[in-house]
Amino acid sequence: MSAEDTQNAPEGRGLIICSPYEEPGAYYVYADGGKERREGRRPAGYLRWDAQGESAVVTLDAVNRIRERVAEWRREGYPGATSVTRDLLGHWRDPEARDERLFFCQAEAAETLIWLTEAPETSRAGIDIEGDGGAFRRYCAKMATGTGKTVVMAMVIAWHILNKVGAENDARFSKNVFVVAPGLTVKSRLSVLQPSAPDNYYEQFGLVPSGAMERLRKGKVLVRNWHAMGRESEQQVRRRRSVDKRGRKSDEAHTREVLGEMASARNILVINDEAHHAYRVPPGDAGAYKGEDKASADEATVWVDGLDCLRRTRGILACYDFSATPFAAGRQVAPEDSLFNWIVSDFGLADAIESGLVKTPRVVVSDDALPDASTYKSRLYHIYNDPQVKSDLARAAPESEPLPDLVRNAYYLLGHNWRETHRAWEAGEPPALTPPVMITVCNRTETAARVKHAFDHGSVDLPELAGPERILHVDSKALKEVEERDEPVALASGGDEEEDEEDGGARPRLTKQQSAELLRRKVDTVGKAGEPGAPIRNVISVNMLSEGWDARTVTHIMGLRPFTSQLLCEQVVGRGLRRTSYEIKEGKRTFDPEYVNVFGVPFQFLPHEDDDGAAPPAPLKTTVRVDPDKAAYEITWPNVERIERALRPQLTLDLERAEMLELTVDAPTIAKLAPVVDGQPDMSQISLIDLQKAAAETRLQTMLFEAAKGALQQMQGMWRGNQGSLMAQLVRLAERFAASDRIRVFPNVFNDDPDKRKLVIHLEMSKVVQHLAQIVRFENTESTELILDRERKTRSTAEMPSWATGRPVFPSSRSHINVCALDSAWEAADAQSLDESPHVAAWVRNERVGFEIPYLYQGVVRSYRPDFLARLVGGETLIVETKGQQDDVTDAKHAAMREWVAAVNADGRFGRWRFEVADRPRAILDILAAPP
Repeated sequence: MSAEDTQNAPEGRGLIICSPYEEPGAYYVYADGGKERREGRRPAGYLRWDAQGESAVVTLDAVNRIRERVAEWRREGYPGATSVTRDLLGHWRDPEARDERLFFCQAEAAETLIWLTEAPETSRAGIDIEGDGGAFRRYCAKMATGTGKTVVMAMVIAWHILNKVGAENDARFSKNVFVVAPGLTVKSRLSVLQPSAPDNYYEQFGLVPSGAMERLRKGKVLVRNWHAMGRESEQQVRRRRSVDKRGRKSDEAHTREVLGEMASARNILVINDEAHHAYRVPPGDAGAYKGEDKASADEATVWVDGLDCLRRTRGILACYDFSATPFAAGRQVAPEDSLFNWIVSDFGLADAIESGLVKTPRVVVSDDALPDASTYKSRLYHIYNDPQVKSDLARAAPESEPLPDLVRNAYYLLGHNWRETHRAWEAGEPPALTPPVMITVCNRTETAARVKHAFDHGSVDLPELAGPERILHVDSKALKEVEERDEPVALASGGDEEEDEEDGGARPRLTKQQSAELLRRKVDTVGKAGEPGAPIRNVISVNMLSEGWDARTVTHIMGLRPFTSQLLCEQVVGRGLRRTSYEIKEGKRTFDPEYVNVFGVPFQFLPHEDDDGAAPPAPLKTTVRVDPDKAAYEITWPNVERIERALRPQLTLDLERAEMLELTVDAPTIAKLAPVVDGQPDMSQISLIDLQKAAAETRLQTMLFEAAKGALQQMQGMWRGNQGSLMAQLVRLAERFAASDRIRVFPNVFNDDPDKRKLVIHLEMSKVVQHLAQIVRFENTESTELILDRERKTRSTAEMPSWATGRPVFPSSRSHINVCALDSAWEAADAQSLDESPHVAAWVRNERVGFEIPYLYQGVVRSYRPDFLARLVGGETLIVETKGQQDDVTDAKHAAMREWVAAVNADGRFGRWRFEVADRPRAILDILAAPP
C-alpha cells in the first residue's frame, strides 16, 4: 500500500471514512438499499429520476476535468500565479499557519476559482464553462451545508483585493466586492466578510499572512440583501402615474442607491450566497409560474436584473456563486434538470458526510409495527406518504383538530430521544448553555398550526417541548416580509402598552413590522446563548426551513410534507447537519461522528445510518486557546529527554525506609478443564490445573535471581563498575527484600503460608522487579545529569495549539490559557483554588499543554501528564496531581515524577520544583499553604 493509500485508509466510525483535511480517498456507492465502498474519489455528479422513480447518476464532466487540472497545477507549484497568490496558497495549505486548519474542500474551491483566472492558458485548454445567458461570467462552487463556504468567500475576497492593491493595473482583479445575500438573516452573518468588522474571518481564521490586514482593508466589501436591488417595473410605474408623476429610476440612479459609498467603483467582483435563488427566467416562461414557484421566479428576476444593471453601469469583472444545491429554485422542470451549467467545483453532501464535516443523518428503517406495504420500510420513514396521514394533512383543517395517530406516535418516539439528548447535555457542570432543538417542516400553514396546538394543549404530551418560551412557530409570510428588507427594524417602541398574558404585566405594544423583526431575531439566534432564540427547543415551520437557515443545536428533524426528490431531502435535512464540534482526538485523523435523528424524510441515495441508538451529538464546544493578553502567566519547564544517573559502587538497602510493596492475588491460580463431546463439555471428567501445588516445586533462589536480573536491566548505564559485581549485589539485596516485611501479600492466608506467598511473588514478579529497582536507585544515586532536547531545551504553555471541548470549562484569570476544561467537580474546585489562592502567581491545567515525563510500568515506557502546574509567589514551581485512589500504575507515575523533580532541582538551572498529590477534594488548599 502506498503512502497516499495509507493516508486514505478508513479509520472513522460509521460513514466517516476520510480525513476532512485531505482529498477524499474512498467513498460509498448507494444503490438497491445498500452501499458499496470504492477507493478513490467520488466523481462529481448528481442523481436524476425518471417518471417511474428510477434513478441514474449524471456526472459533471467539466468539474471532473477541472479537478484533475487543478490537482496537477497544485503539484507543479501553481505556475503562472502571481507572487501574492503564491503566498496566499502556501499560507492556506500550511497546517501550522492558523489555529484551525482549512478543510480540503475549502482549499480546493478557492484554488479552482484562482486556477480559472491565473493558470496558463495551456492548463485551461478545452475547459468551456457555460454561462447563464447573461453578459457577465458566472462560476459556481457547489459546497454542502456545513462545509464552510463563507470561509471560501473570504479567501477569494482576500485573493482579489491583495492582488489588486499590489498591482493596480492588473485587470484580472478587483478591490471592490459586492456580496448579495438571500435574506436579512444571512446578510447579518456575512458581515464577517468585511475586513473592518471586529469578528472578520480574515483574522478569526488566519486567512492572510501576518502584516497583510492593512493592505486588505484598502479594499471595499459591501454586503446587501437581494431585495435592495429591486425597483419598479414600467408596468408598476404606469399604475401609479395618476398620483406620482415620477418615472422609473434610471440605471445610474438605481446603481448609486444600491452601491452607496461604493458607487464610484468599477469592474466589481460579485459574490452570490445561496445562489440558487439567482437564475434567469426564460421570457416565454414568465407567465407559467404559479404560487410558490412564481414567488421564487419573481425573486430570481429581481436578483439577476439588479446584477445586469450593475454590469451596464459599472461593469462586473466576475460573479462567484456559492450554493449547496445550485438548482434553479422554482423552475418549471424537475429540480434535478435545472442544475446550473456553470458549476466548476463540487463537494456535495455525500462527500461532506464521509469526511465527517457534517452530522450523519440517521433514519428509521424498521420498527415493531407493520411496515409501509408499498416500500416495506417503516411507516416513519416517509410519514406523509402514509395514506391516512396524507389525506388528513393535505386539507385545511382547524388547528384544534387532532393530528393523525401515526404522527402523534412519531412525535412521542422522536421526543423521547430528544429528552435523552437533553438530559445528556444537562449532565455536565455547568449544563449546556442552550438546549438541543427539534425542527418540524410541514406541508402547509394549517398543519404547522395543528402541530403547535398539539404540543401546547397536551395531545402530544411532551411538556419539555411545549410553551411559548420553548416553541418557535414560524409565520412564514411575516418572516419573508422582514427577510426581504436590507436593514433590521428597530424594536424600540414608545407606543401603547398591552397586557402580557404570561406574567400579568405590561409590555410595549409592537407594530406588525416589529413583531416580524422579533420573530426573525429569534429564528436567527436559535442555539446562541444570551440571544432571543436561546431557550427555543421546538421549531415548527412550513417552507422557511427548506433552505437558508440552520443551527448547530438541531438534533432531531420531523418531516410532515411530501418529498418528491433527493434535492428536497437534502435541503430539509441540511438544516440540522452543522456539527457542534470540529475536534479530532489525539492520534486520529478523522472526526468522531455526530448525528441528527430524522423521521419522515426519505433518504434513498444519500448517506445515512439506521437509528441504532448511538450517543447523541455533544453540546456546543468551547475553544481552548493561549490568550496572548495573559503572557505574564506563561509557565516554562525544562524539556528533559532523559535523566542519566550514576550509582555508588557499593549498593545499600535501608529496609526501614523502603516503601511497602503490596501484592494482591488477581491472577487465576486454579483452572478446571473438561473434554468436549458432541460440542458439549463433559462435566463428569473434570481435570484440574493448580498452580499452588506447583509453588512448592519453585526454588526461591531462582525467583530471586530473576528479580535481580530484571532490576539489572533497568539499572544498566547507571553503574560504572563490573556488571558481575552489580549482579551479585542485586541478588543479595533481593534476598533481603523478599525476606522482609516490606512485601505484603493479600489475602492474609496467602501471606502466612510460605509456599502461597512464594507463588504470589512469582506471579507478580514484574511488580517486584520494578519496586526493587526503584528503591535501590533512590537510595544509591550518587549524581544525576539532565539531558535536554537539542532543538528545544525548554517548553512553555505558549506552545499549546487551540482546541475545542464540549466539557464544562472554568474561565481562568491567572492562567496563560483562556479557560480550563474540567473532568469532575473535584477538578473544578482545585482550579478555582489555584486561580484565587494568594500563594499562586500563575497556573495551568496540564491538558494538551505538552508537559509530560516518561515512566516505566511493567517493563513498558509510558507518558505521565500530571493535572496542574503552578508557579508560586515565591518562585517555586508546583506540580499537582489530583488522585483519590492509589494503584500500581499510579505509584509508578508518582515515583517517576519525584525522580524528575529531584533531578531538576539538583541541576539548579530551572528554579525550585515540587510535586504533590491532592488525595481528596480541597486538599490543594493545604498544599498551597505549606511552606516551601
